[in-house]
Amino acid sequence: MGKINVAIIGVGNCASSLIQGVCYYKKAQETEFVPGIMHVNLGGYHINDINFVAAFDIDNNKVGKDLAQAIFTPPNNTFKFCDVPATGVKVQRGMTHDGLGKYLAQIIQKAPGPTADIVKILKSTQTHVVINYLPVGSEEATKWYVEQVLAAGCSFINCIPVFIAREKYWQGRFEEKGLPIIGDDVKSQVGATIVHRVLTRLFRDRGVKLERTYQLNFGSHLLPTRFIS
Repeated sequence: MGKINVAIIGVGNCASSLIQGVCYYKKAQETEFVPGIMHVNLGGYHINDINFVAAFDIDNNKVGKDLAQAIFTPPNNTFKFCDVPATGVKVQRGMTHDGLGKYLAQIIQKAPGPTADIVKILKSTQTHVVINYLPVGSEEATKWYVEQVLAAGCSFINCIPVFIAREKYWQGRFEEKGLPIIGDDVKSQVGATIVHRVLTRLFRDRGVKLERTYQLNFGSHLLPTRFIS
């Protein structure tokens, strides 16, 4: 099996965790239980087959840097658990749209210059899969990127709660081109969402009627400003 060429939109904490994780587990053994990993090999592809070939962001402190350096650039504050070697992938200037809320804009300076030619980059790097890690609420920016992904003929994984994969319109667009689309949103391994869901199911199974629930999120995202925005 060949490599899976991956492009990332939004080089924030989630992207940092993913890239570090791929590096950390690249020598994981398929015959052993590996904490933190559900499948070392999925469909014939090993973790080490994930190959990052492109990245896009708007932060002036990240654009132009090697991806391995950008993932540790403030305001990113994800715990560093792996020394990622230089990737040779330079972070390109992405599209802003609504991807930068008014509170986040107080701590992030947009990189100067025009938006990179996303379609051209995806094609030239032979990207197979594009992962969307834009800040939560970036609806217009996400839709803009989806159009670029379709034009480049790539698969799409939407990791934020903007309705793309579940919408028949977008499903149809990807089906027409024979391209996979997955989403919407992702959950932490043992975060607030999955714990809340399991507890809710437990109460129901034990005959308890739940009238209302709520959950709190601590950490995991870049800053509380993402939720404020």
